[in-house]
Amino acid sequence: MRKIDHPTFGPGGNSESFYDEGMKATIQAPGWLAARSLDAYEYQAGNGLTAGEATLRKIGEKAREHGILMSLHTPYFISLSGVDPEKRLKSIDYISRSLSAAEALNADTIVIHTGSAAKITREEAMALAADTLEKNLEVNGNTDIRMGLETMGKINQLGTLDEVLTLCKISPLYHPVVDFGHLNARHLGNYFSTVDSYRAVFDRIANALGDDYAYNLHCHFSKIEYTNAGEKKHLTFEDRVFGPDFEPLAEAIVREGVCPRIICESAGTMAEDALFMKEQWQHAKEVLS
Repeated sequence: MRKIDHPTFGPGGNSESFYDEGMKATIQAPGWLAARSLDAYEYQAGNGLTAGEATLRKIGEKAREHGILMSLHTPYFISLSGVDPEKRLKSIDYISRSLSAAEALNADTIVIHTGSAAKITREEAMALAADTLEKNLEVNGNTDIRMGLETMGKINQLGTLDEVLTLCKISPLYHPVVDFGHLNARHLGNYFSTVDSYRAVFDRIANALGDDYAYNLHCHFSKIEYTNAGEKKHLTFEDRVFGPDFEPLAEAIVREGVCPRIICESAGTMAEDALFMKEQWQHAKEVLS
């Protein structure tokens, strides 16, 4: 992956406004985003990879043409920590298919959910996930695409920041994907309240894995409603109850001198909220320069 010298912003999937404005297919998304001064897009394959290779290649060509950085979210049914060995082997196959789709899309990153710890201890879940990731390297260890492990929002899921960083140490091919909304939700809203609380995430990643992993960190951001079990549902930036707020993160990015890619996963307003984030970062940069 080439080093990008400025933060980039875009949606995860297509906003409601994309369709409201007459767009019909994702092949139109790169041009639509570029016209709105956005520069990233995460292709959503959470419910499975259904598009053919030819379609994915056309989307990738449009992304290259319009300067849109691409990533892909892998199927939600991947389970790195599943107790059934056959299910974990199937998860490796889904990762293989996702890497092939990412290559067609001209994507440099895939995003993988780390698994559940609902019916076994966290130690057992971590051991199973580590074993799956080791076996995955035997199949997919020659890729140039970042395999991103995402921090998760439900308390009974694997996916604290420490757990993700531990799993990423298995191979340089594994990169953390920090979902700030997820971390805030699993800590019941008490995780991000200051600029320093955001800066600490980049520092912990740099200390655990190296500066390069923090510099071009792949991120998700949205405001998320939570219960005592953690994440409940994604909201829009209109929310004033659950958070987290982006403005302190904008300042943290400037003060840390990092250039993350931030994918917005708001509920239907992903592109609009992604543009708000870009504008807030630009404002922070002007104020602090």
